[in-house]
Amino acid sequence: MAKFLLSYRVPNDYTPGRPETVAAWTAWFEGMGANLADQGLPVIESSSLGNCGADTRLGGYSLVTADDLEAALAVAKGCPALEMDAGIEVGVIMELNRGTRPVSED
Repeated sequence: MAKFLLSYRVPNDYTPGRPETVAAWTAWFEGMGANLADQGLPVIESSSLGNCGADTRLGGYSLVTADDLEAALAVAKGCPALEMDAGIEVGVIMELNRGTRPVSED
């Protein structure tokens, strides 16, 4: 199974920790079962480069496993942030062989 990064984009005025949002996130994470590789943590301060949407900020991340990108997107569709005018980016994590170094072609 491949790993996927879920990167949450929340409205600039989003405040983490409200009881109703904690309950929604907890239920979603519990519903992922074995697909949740790392629940991640909320982000409380961030900066960005490039075009990341003027009305959003980085809100947090999670790592999940899925058979392919479509399956990871299916998991992401249940994210409670989507009901809060937020977004979610899903990226395939490339596994690196840490025992070798790239060889120069010079």
